[in-house]
Amino acid sequence: MLTTKDVAVVILNWNGKALLEQFLPSVVMHSNDAVIYVADNASEDDSIAYVTQTYPDVKIIKNEINGGYARGYNDALKSVEAPILCLLNNDVEVTPNWLDPIVKTFNTSDSAIIQPKLLDYNNKSYFEYAGAAGGYIDKYGFPYCRGRIFNTQEEDQGQYNDVASIFWASGACFFIKNNVFKTLDGFDESYFAHMEEIDLCWRAHNLGHSITYVGHAEVYHLGGGTLNNSSPKKTYLNFRNSLYTLLKNTKNPFSIILTRLVLDGIAGVRFLLKLQPKHTFAIIKAHFHFYSKISSITAKRKHLKKGSDYYERRSIVWDYFVRKKRLFNS
Repeated sequence: MLTTKDVAVVILNWNGKALLEQFLPSVVMHSNDAVIYVADNASEDDSIAYVTQTYPDVKIIKNEINGGYARGYNDALKSVEAPILCLLNNDVEVTPNWLDPIVKTFNTSDSAIIQPKLLDYNNKSYFEYAGAAGGYIDKYGFPYCRGRIFNTQEEDQGQYNDVASIFWASGACFFIKNNVFKTLDGFDESYFAHMEEIDLCWRAHNLGHSITYVGHAEVYHLGGGTLNNSSPKKTYLNFRNSLYTLLKNTKNPFSIILTRLVLDGIAGVRFLLKLQPKHTFAIIKAHFHFYSKISSITAKRKHLKKGSDYYERRSIVWDYFVRKKRLFNS
């Protein structure tokens, strides 16, 4: 029977002293008997000095380079042996007893990956963009969440105070069994950051693992601590990595990618009309980079064992922008 002592809370950090000062106190206060780590991605500020001086019981893992989210966690977790890993962003505030419902769900289900309720730190009655109440994906690789579709975030009125099967869990607060993480060979480091958790979850589904949302565990995510939504680099990574994920994990990816070429072109025009040409060029750059890597990405399809096409909606873009369905249950 698992307890909170079996949980390792691993916070990835890069030049995030200010965020650690703001958010680490809640993690230390409310994590019961869990072991807390700060995995530092070769920070150039005094993050590590702050943690060691202020919280001597927090364990430090020093990564040699800043390999982004994917390599940062892959490197750090090699030395962590706890049965349950909690991958926690350094801009997340946790709440009292947040770990208890998570541990209970691991004990009473076959879940391999779990996500708690993610609420917006700056507007705590609303769901947060990065994961809300658990993630899904449409046929064309566009992610969305219960509680958040594109930029529309729902108010939390208890509508997702449940335990539910989801397709992907947010990397902002991501619980996974250590043995499953190792079986999957961790994150795909070519992603660097953004959508690597969706790829990992998809690969977990392909091996028969289940992923669960637990609405009675709540955390508050600031979001944009590394790259905010206005960053062209984030646009580039999201579009590129979405194409990576489709090619790696779907049965018949090329017809879907052709459709994505059209949809992404429309997105690029939309950015131009909004006078955001840097985002348009980011999408173009993402596609050219993806096409240059098709051979190496295709080689990663070796994990496909059976039919792996998964989607709850054929097109969330059509539902949202054409049919004006802005809420998950609409």
